[in-house]
Amino acid sequence: MSDNEKIPLVFASLGEKELAAVAEVFASGWPAGQGPKGKALEAQLRQRYAAGDAVAVSNCGAALHLAMLAFGVQPGDEVIVADYTFPAPAHAVRYVGGTPVFADVRADTGTVDPQSVADLVTPRTVGIIAVDTVGLPADYAPLQAIADRHGLFLVEDAACAVGATYQGREAGALAEVACLSFHGRKGATSGEGGALIATDPAVGAKARQLSSFGIGSIFDMGQVIGLPIPEFTEIGYNFKLSDIAAAILQVQLGRIEELMQRRRAVAARYAELLADEELLTVPHVPADRTHAWQSYLVTLDPGVDRGAVATELRAQGIGTLHGTWASHVQPAFDAKQVCPVSADLFQRNLGIPMHAELTMSQVERVCEVLRSALRTHAKPARTLKGAA
Repeated sequence: MSDNEKIPLVFASLGEKELAAVAEVFASGWPAGQGPKGKALEAQLRQRYAAGDAVAVSNCGAALHLAMLAFGVQPGDEVIVADYTFPAPAHAVRYVGGTPVFADVRADTGTVDPQSVADLVTPRTVGIIAVDTVGLPADYAPLQAIADRHGLFLVEDAACAVGATYQGREAGALAEVACLSFHGRKGATSGEGGALIATDPAVGAKARQLSSFGIGSIFDMGQVIGLPIPEFTEIGYNFKLSDIAAAILQVQLGRIEELMQRRRAVAARYAELLADEELLTVPHVPADRTHAWQSYLVTLDPGVDRGAVATELRAQGIGTLHGTWASHVQPAFDAKQVCPVSADLFQRNLGIPMHAELTMSQVERVCEVLRSALRTHAKPARTLKGAA
């Protein structure tokens, strides 16, 4: 393998089976949303998650927005959200006029700290959005206990976690509503896409109606004898997932275990090769859960210049990225909370290539270049006190 070979940060595992599924949709004449493939995908999701309902939508952000609408979040309501994440949960709360309240995270996992959540509950709090951080499920047993104690809803943002588990249960089935993403870097993908999974069929029905301008499925209306003309009785949105994307996802979900095995093998090799590296820490996975490995984040020593390390990796053709975001420091939210653990991870995490198409020789190359870059861009060790 050439040292100049490019090793991308992410790469979608899409192939001939997915192409064949798309060809079927083209032949059907219905590529739009809420058609036969969309209905089949929703049935597949309901079965996978033993759910009351599943609604296929255009992306996970749309699913989170619909969840806030379904739970009736109003201006003045507070929703506690995990801080260390792509800030889609906070956006969703703001879409409906609510106030996102940012909860700090565990230093070892990056998932929301239940004690931080408990400390933030006020009379204005109506719900909690937990996040399965880059594929690792949060602590749902204590989070659900907090929600039950205070009469709050609990939403699982499982955007990164399709294929993960918590205490033997599938991520996506760990709260009364879960929101999934099928973005291009996820374990199952249609390029873009998402789903809302609900234990209560009424919540799913409300989300489905709102996802199509408030009038429901145009495809269904076309199957009715006569000329039914829907009425727009409430303001809805255009959050439908196309049948093209739905067809791809049916194939991808059927392949999820195969793709997860390959990601797990990559993660295990990274952990083995980097275990003794003093200038970084590899991800920690508690014994009661499994990781979907949407991303592989290493935490750099505070003395390492992360930007310089990333620049060196990219110069050698290796994809890299900062970890994810400390949401509370983003100017859009003007947050009052301070989340020191999240802020620290935001400064020190580094994403290295993670996808199901990585070869072990590529993993070894990433680790070789990373180790070299760490040493090049680490500050010299401080002189010990009392040394000559």
